[in-house]
Amino acid sequence: MTQCNQKSVAKAIVKGSEEFPDIRGEVLFCQKKNGVLITANVSGLPRNGSGFYGFHIHEGENCGGDTFSNTLGHYNPKGRPHPTHSGDLPPLLSCSGNAYMQVISDRFRVRDIIGRTVIIHKNTDDFRTQPSGDAGEKIACGEIWEV
Repeated sequence: MTQCNQKSVAKAIVKGSEEFPDIRGEVLFCQKKNGVLITANVSGLPRNGSGFYGFHIHEGENCGGDTFSNTLGHYNPKGRPHPTHSGDLPPLLSCSGNAYMQVISDRFRVRDIIGRTVIIHKNTDDFRTQPSGDAGEKIACGEIWEV
């Protein structure tokens, strides 16, 4: 996993739902000068046909509730349509159930997402359907906390 040499760092430990208990991973958020460097490292993803999984930051503070219902909708403080929510991220791509991705985003700062959640969805995000890209059920969740 990438190391952050900045003061503003957050992390989420991702765990699968009851239906997908093999999903495990970590998402690291590092504040950089030009945006937030997001590094996701996930294993145990189920086969879904395309190999792509919707990946978003959600408004909710915890992974509780039936099928992670406490995570609420996408993090969208500016009230924009999907896929321009602040919490819309590129999909994860599975390779034999494992996914590693690193991307930089200027849609939020690390301090904005501490106390929110990161979600992996069962299907890919179609980048069109409102309000959330028709990515299907929430299969894994992590709570974002300051490191």
